[in-house]
Amino acid sequence: MSAPRQRQRRANEAIREVIGAALLTELADPRLQMVTITSVETSPDLGRAKVYWTVLDPKKADAAGAALESARGVLQGRVARVLKSRQTPHLVFVLDELQDHARRLTALIDEVAPDGPLPEDEPS
Repeated sequence: MSAPRQRQRRANEAIREVIGAALLTELADPRLQMVTITSVETSPDLGRAKVYWTVLDPKKADAAGAALESARGVLQGRVARVLKSRQTPHLVFVLDELQDHARRLTALIDEVAPDGPLPEDEPS
């Protein structure tokens, strides 16, 4: 793996950890309760970071998104202190809909094939 890609991967992980820790311990906004940072993708020049997040209750996603937007400056400051780079990535918050898709897919599978004993294979 090339050095720029390793640097980008390390930055992704550091940003995810910093924002996750800030959500748990430093920010008092109740709209941010149960928000989880699932992943971060930085641009190759580290000028921009897409921060993917999810919330336990999908009904609270809009409020949580608004809270993340309002906390962007504080979170970006935390990231700047940890990365110690010339440029702090501009944080862009993106709702990670993967879990929601997984829930819907599971519901569809359960609808078609509910849990229960599987039919025995018939001998040929």
